[in-house]
Amino acid sequence: MKHVFIDGSAGTTGLRIHERLADRKDLSLIILPDELRKDENARRDALNAADIAFLCLPDAAAREAVALTTDPNTVIIDTSTAHRTAEGWTYGFAEIGGRRQEISKATRIANPGCHASGFVSLIAPLVENGLLHKSAALSCFSLTGYTGGGKKMIAEYEAEGRDPLLDAPRQYGLTQTHKHLPEMAAICGLDTAPLFCPIVADFPCGMEVTVPLFSHQLKGTAEDVKAVYKSYYATGLVRYTEDASEGGFLSASAMAGRDDLQVTVTGNADRILLVARFDNLGKGASGAAIQNMNIVLGVDEATGLCV
Repeated sequence: MKHVFIDGSAGTTGLRIHERLADRKDLSLIILPDELRKDENARRDALNAADIAFLCLPDAAAREAVALTTDPNTVIIDTSTAHRTAEGWTYGFAEIGGRRQEISKATRIANPGCHASGFVSLIAPLVENGLLHKSAALSCFSLTGYTGGGKKMIAEYEAEGRDPLLDAPRQYGLTQTHKHLPEMAAICGLDTAPLFCPIVADFPCGMEVTVPLFSHQLKGTAEDVKAVYKSYYATGLVRYTEDASEGGFLSASAMAGRDDLQVTVTGNADRILLVARFDNLGKGASGAAIQNMNIVLGVDEATGLCV
């Protein structure tokens, strides 16, 4: 029986992890009473008593939690931004760059960001296989449900008499300094981060990340891209789908409630659209975290997940 502690269990990612683990017979959850959730000594004891510790915290609190963990056998899976490009941490995207084996042996695992997961799933295989040069100047836009903004944003969207501006999609990250950009470039091996346009809309869960390409940017064709995806994602929780459209549309909520990720290629021979769809709280957060835990434990990586 493995002991698991979720530090930050009251947040959206922590709650989804708890929900997914609730029926696991191979795990025992360490749960702090509400009055001790932020108590440093109680957290230290829980972190060091755990075989697996999920950090579902803001960046500063995640760094503090790591400092509190002195037991070398505790495996930390951090869902914050704090360690995604940090030395000594394994980036927890099992399907990318042979990382599954690294994850299985790691004690410090940085869970990918939600927007980043879509971008990385589309671009990393192409750079790795020589279809896209690391100097490529890319753009990316991403539609997300409002649960990705945490409790404050959820409350704003679900409040009575809310601001009518929330009725329409809203672009953010306007200064091009979004916190996911460093990992998007680093994990894909790109010289520069993409021009990135994230958009939040009035639906709770789901994400659709699109990278448009002109054919001249590729060392190959759209058919070559499809072939790479088919081979690259033969195993794991990322899957290539030949025709994913819903009558000429692609809904950002198509994968809501699931913990896997779908990639597809559309457009035409000259202007190509690479699209990844998934749940921002699933493969974009808690689903990926649990998949990483399953790999560490040596069980089927889809155990307890909705795929």
